[in-house]
Amino acid sequence: MQRNRTTGHRWSGAAVAAAGLLALVLAPTAASAAPATAEEAAALVEETGRQLTALDEQVHQAELTVQARQQAAADAERAAADAEGTLAQYAPQIRAIAQTGYTGGTRSRVAAFLGSDSADDLVAQMTTLELIADHTEGVLAEVAAAQAHAEEARTAADAAGAEAEAALAALHDQQAQVQAQVDAYEADFARLSAAEQTAVTTALAGPTLAAPSAETAAAAAPGPAAAVAVQTALAQVGDPYVWGASGPDGFDCSGLTQYAYAAAGISLPHSSGAQSSMGTPVSRADLVPGDVVYFYSPVSHVGLYVGDGKMVHARTFGSPVAVTSVDVSGYRGAVRVA
Repeated sequence: MQRNRTTGHRWSGAAVAAAGLLALVLAPTAASAAPATAEEAAALVEETGRQLTALDEQVHQAELTVQARQQAAADAERAAADAEGTLAQYAPQIRAIAQTGYTGGTRSRVAAFLGSDSADDLVAQMTTLELIADHTEGVLAEVAAAQAHAEEARTAADAAGAEAEAALAALHDQQAQVQAQVDAYEADFARLSAAEQTAVTTALAGPTLAAPSAETAAAAAPGPAAAVAVQTALAQVGDPYVWGASGPDGFDCSGLTQYAYAAAGISLPHSSGAQSSMGTPVSRADLVPGDVVYFYSPVSHVGLYVGDGKMVHARTFGSPVAVTSVDVSGYRGAVRVA
């Protein structure tokens, strides 16, 4: 019963820590008068789209945190199992000690004195008893140390598991909150006219440009992996933007770059910020096809450079995967991951 109460306290602490670690700033929309004109409505939708980009990245960062917590819990569980396995190996020795009726040195010495036939026999028995006692005490000391280690490892594993579960629960709650905002945004976007929708998506995603030949872009890539990534990304042009998706039929921004490089055998995290910190930084003047370009501060959007000043990206709701200028608003830098 005590162990259950302790585990409960660990759960509560882990839940609080995880909730604080993964907390998103999901502030409600500021109270204001309804937009009086179509232009005001479009501007409001555009601003909401920018906010959702930042929230999308925060959720991806939270997902990486949860993955790290789950891995730590799995590692701790393995360590606990190993420690408990080591302790179990002492079971035969403990049974053997119990069967010999070992009760301590004083009683054994008395029995040796009473049962010896001569001084030499007594010395021999006493020597043997000392050796047995030393061995027994050594085994018991090892068992005590192994048990303490096993208990410590089990406590750590329980705490890590509780923290991982709490972090996952917090993440699911955040995803639900963001999804509600996404649904509201898409409803507002649907009420705009076709011209207004185009204006909003152009402001968010940049103008749609003609896609280069996949073969031409791949030929200019610095290596085979980048070439495959470019070809894969360009093959997704026209697929819908889907929040949190990484293919094969819908993508968000980091999901597209992750999918493209996965085809080349390179694993990228599903996070714009994490991708921007990988590989080798590249200046704007030195961009080559396959470089991951990133935007805003903090980083909340990425695309894949395809040459001639263009990138392919999945930018926002209502706008499919498309090619646009790499010099759209918010450009921050680039990295070469292959």
